[in-house]
Amino acid sequence: MNYEDLMKECFKLAKKGAGRVLTNPMVGALVYKDGEVIGRGYHKSFYDEHAEIDCFKNLKEDPKGATLFVNLEPCSHFGKHPPCVDEVIRRGIAKVVIANLDTNPKVDGIKKLKEAGIEIVTGVLEDEGKKLNEKFFFNMKYKRPLVSLKYAMSLDGKIATETYDSKRISGEKSRTYVHKLRNDYDAIIIGKNTLLKDKARLNCRLKDGVDPIRVIVASDLAFDPDLDIFNLESDKKTYIGTIGDKETNLNADLIYCKEKDGQVDLKDLVAKLYEMNVSSILVEGGSILNSSFLEEDLVDKVYEFIAPIVVAGENSRSAFMGEGAKTIKDAKKFRIDHIERFDEDIMLEVRNVYRNFS
Repeated sequence: MNYEDLMKECFKLAKKGAGRVLTNPMVGALVYKDGEVIGRGYHKSFYDEHAEIDCFKNLKEDPKGATLFVNLEPCSHFGKHPPCVDEVIRRGIAKVVIANLDTNPKVDGIKKLKEAGIEIVTGVLEDEGKKLNEKFFFNMKYKRPLVSLKYAMSLDGKIATETYDSKRISGEKSRTYVHKLRNDYDAIIIGKNTLLKDKARLNCRLKDGVDPIRVIVASDLAFDPDLDIFNLESDKKTYIGTIGDKETNLNADLIYCKEKDGQVDLKDLVAKLYEMNVSSILVEGGSILNSSFLEEDLVDKVYEFIAPIVVAGENSRSAFMGEGAKTIKDAKKFRIDHIERFDEDIMLEVRNVYRNFS
């Protein structure tokens, strides 16, 4: 029995829930007995049963004496569903192999399993498991969604020309990866100005992809109702984060936020989205919205796509604006976690050095 290979299969199963589990973790499970896998399952959506229960429903034979592989500690409390550990015990599982312990303080499945005489193995591919569920672990620690910025820029750090043209800075493969990000994040946020300039739809255009909810930050509601974003065929809604007591005939729901300096209070907007079970937010705004999130210390990750072009021009747009740091030691600090090449483009995936993702 190769623990790591079987855990990798759990990860693969868990990823099928990407974009669907919201503030729940992505979890895959399988049962191994007498040299073969006799059942597989995963957590399909925020509202569906947990991976262990789905796995038991797919068993080919009695699991008594078998080993259960699951990438996250089985739950031991009543939530939307009964505790998974009770079913694990009832099924006669002899050993449970786990990648990560659950940081939810309500969960102590290990204790209950041990009390039932079940052997426990933990920490199998632990780091990979933490990366898989970084949004869930982040939510547990900070009680808010994980917020990531995404933008494409030129070699000289420009995201648009002086005429605000920003179309096709990056190549096709980079744009395809952005749709994967949209699939994996629960919500996508854009500012009003960027929406009006780009006529953005903010949906996921991958085959079988999952649309995020779409959130427009706007202090007023002067929109053309014929914009695509208000007329998409999607199972996810479009929202407008706004201030004041407003009503709208647009095909969008309003999220009423606190006001800060005449604008939407982004911390309040993020908190309200968390109340809606949004675990992660991808910001695809322009330099104003990027800077506002940065100034509010709400940027946890950045996906920066760099294209081999030079825009130049003193009035072209940078990824960030505003006063900025007065000295280098005061600059916002991130670390590079991953570098990937998409044809001629390079993507840097970086994270805030002050955030703990696990």
